[in-house]
Amino acid sequence: MQPSQDVINRWSDVAPFWEKYRPIIQQMFAPVTHALVEDGLIGRGHAVLDIATGPGEPALTIASLVGPEGKVFGIDPVLEMVEAARREAGRLGFKNAQFEVAPADQLPFSADTFDAAVSRFGVMFFPSPVEAVREMLRVLKPGGKLALAVWHLAEKNPFFSTLSRVIGRYVDSSPPAPNAPDPFRFANPGVLRDVLGEADALAPCERVLRFTIAAPISVEDFWTLRMEMSETLRQKVSMLSMKQLTEVKRLALEALREYSSDHRVSFPAEVLIVRGSKRCQA
Repeated sequence: MQPSQDVINRWSDVAPFWEKYRPIIQQMFAPVTHALVEDGLIGRGHAVLDIATGPGEPALTIASLVGPEGKVFGIDPVLEMVEAARREAGRLGFKNAQFEVAPADQLPFSADTFDAAVSRFGVMFFPSPVEAVREMLRVLKPGGKLALAVWHLAEKNPFFSTLSRVIGRYVDSSPPAPNAPDPFRFANPGVLRDVLGEADALAPCERVLRFTIAAPISVEDFWTLRMEMSETLRQKVSMLSMKQLTEVKRLALEALREYSSDHRVSFPAEVLIVRGSKRCQA
């Protein structure tokens, strides 16, 4: 199922900012990428699929790990994200990384193609997660590994909750409907693991990854980064008067300073790493 045009348009609008902040994003979420590589048992010479790759991560990091004898394909439903990924692959001179526009549940690959499939913070937004996981399993080789990263509970992740809590004092927002696309759709332990089970993955399991989201930027720059990268936050602050926006920003920067020192932000973070395998043929 293709995401709605409205959803694609929203991601298209923020794609330039995801490209703009690529080095910072890569640094902030490197521990998550490493966890996916570990749980996906990804090694040199492997063929790997990165679903919802955005502007090319973790696909490009993985491309450097599998080496020239390996290959990485990244897919995303948003053309602007795919174009950004292609630009970076060209800049890096990677010949083993390719990027295509495609939804997660209609993968343009033959069955039994990949040694591993990964997705970093993508599955929460899939229109049909079970169908998407079935597609991932279809294109995996027998015994191939699937590894997915999703956010744990919001209160465990001040990277999100600090700004949301301040803005929420001024902008009413209803909680998302059950199973609606949202960063914390699979935050409760066991929910995504059960999706893998329903899709017939072998031995689905999960673990909590505790790490630090760190970046060498000030709280002011972090505010700008989040406002530019998040269409949801931009929509909320657009509802504020200029006076309210000034006050919200003041309170937000004050709250963010708890996680900042020497022009560097550092947030404790928790992510669920959910993995499974494709069943071997009888």
